[in-house]
Amino acid sequence: MLKGMHAMFYTEKAEETRAFLRDKFDFPHVDVGGGWLIFDPPAADIGCHPSERPYHELSFWCDEIHSTVASLREKGVEFVGEVTDQGFGLCINFVLPDGQEVMLYEPKYTK
Repeated sequence: MLKGMHAMFYTEKAEETRAFLRDKFDFPHVDVGGGWLIFDPPAADIGCHPSERPYHELSFWCDEIHSTVASLREKGVEFVGEVTDQGFGLCINFVLPDGQEVMLYEPKYTK
């Protein structure tokens, strides 16, 4: 039986990205040796959307996006633009240490 999902960020700045997830998001983690941190983020969900080009995407959701963004900005997280209403939720992208953008959203649907 499936018990969870494992996600990966492939980056030239792995150490910095690990520190970002540890220090900015306060994710619980285990050090499996050599500085390799495996994070235990909160709950996950999966959506399947139609597309002519197959790809996958990772995003994070929160309650109270405006206070979450303010708190993360205090920790030095860089955001792109402002929070926008995308129909399914209120969304904004943040920037990882290697420049990749990741979506943060407050869902309008019931979790």
